[in-house]
Amino acid sequence: MAGLALSRAQAQDIEKVSQAQHDKSMTDPGPENKGLSDISPNGFVPPPTDHGEAPEFWNSFSIAHRRIQPGGWTRQVTVEDFPISKDIAGVNMRLTAGGIRELHWHEAAEWALMLSGKARLTALDYEQRAYVKDVVQGDLWFFPPGVPHSIQGLEPDGCEFLLVFDNGNFSEGNTTLLTDWLRHVPREVLAKNWGVPDQALNDLYTVPAEGLFIFQKGVPGPLADDQHAVAGDKGLTPVAFDFPMHSMDPTFKTKSGEVRIVDSRNFPVTTISMAHVIVKPGGLRELHWHPNANEWQYYLEGTGRMTVFFTAAKARTMDFNPGDVGYVPQTFGHYIENTGDKDLIFIEMFKDVRYHDLSLSTWVTHAPEQLITDHLRITPETLHAIPRGGSTVVPS
Repeated sequence: MAGLALSRAQAQDIEKVSQAQHDKSMTDPGPENKGLSDISPNGFVPPPTDHGEAPEFWNSFSIAHRRIQPGGWTRQVTVEDFPISKDIAGVNMRLTAGGIRELHWHEAAEWALMLSGKARLTALDYEQRAYVKDVVQGDLWFFPPGVPHSIQGLEPDGCEFLLVFDNGNFSEGNTTLLTDWLRHVPREVLAKNWGVPDQALNDLYTVPAEGLFIFQKGVPGPLADDQHAVAGDKGLTPVAFDFPMHSMDPTFKTKSGEVRIVDSRNFPVTTISMAHVIVKPGGLRELHWHPNANEWQYYLEGTGRMTVFFTAAKARTMDFNPGDVGYVPQTFGHYIENTGDKDLIFIEMFKDVRYHDLSLSTWVTHAPEQLITDHLRITPETLHAIPRGGSTVVPS
């Protein structure tokens, strides 16, 4: 034990010297974008444990171009802006009260989280049954590929929401808009299809060639009136395209935070799984990895940092703020730590019908004791202090 104690003391001395050298070497007297270094101090001065040329896994809607139209705006982060994210793209959209995201559909599946306000959704299911529903902050919705739908902001102040698509190449500029399509159908063909006179369509052909996309109209009437109007002979769809996450109990909860998991087990229509995570100040979303899918993150509130281990001795740490996007490749180990004095709130998204994660704590406490102490050079007492079940969010 004496030899072990000496080696530990030596290791601590070496660590102190390395830290002092690191502190001196990190100075930067040249030009620097202070705004960027302030929002990501760990990206600007990485901890000594970072190593190698790891790919960029940070982006932000705050630096994305906003397309502003009467009725709202939209901005997106796709593989064009975020090359590491090949299977998921994100869109952030705002609609005024009465603002309409035009009737449309996508080749990709659309998952959504309401960030603020209230909106009315409409859709048509695969059996051609109508859907009309109002959603509020904290609600989710999901529309499978090809399902036509619309979104309209409601009083008092419209809405803002996050959209996630299961294709990194997705772009809002490449969706099928109702007016875009019909403006590019010969007038006589459309009139014949609907059995109406050609002149009845005159105003349609004054719509811009690229469609309406987002436009301003009056706030719709009561929900029940719309539901009654669209029910028709088939009635309203029994498919629940929305999910009231705002009223859901936590799936996991500790004194340092809580997690809500939504996947096909409790939201049957979805093919995208997610976790909504709250980490209290000083808390940590424990070291873990996801065996089944890449992880796309969106940060809603607070500040945090994440280190991703990319294998082959590559590791990088970045800081995250509201509106930022993070990405962790499938199976790569990582944690997310709350570095501020307010709750850190973010979502984890996966292109898979089921949510799965594996905990480092659970792994090392469910392997033979001697095997782990030999690997990590820790005492049995230290090993026994590690939580056996994993805590998801661990204390400060």
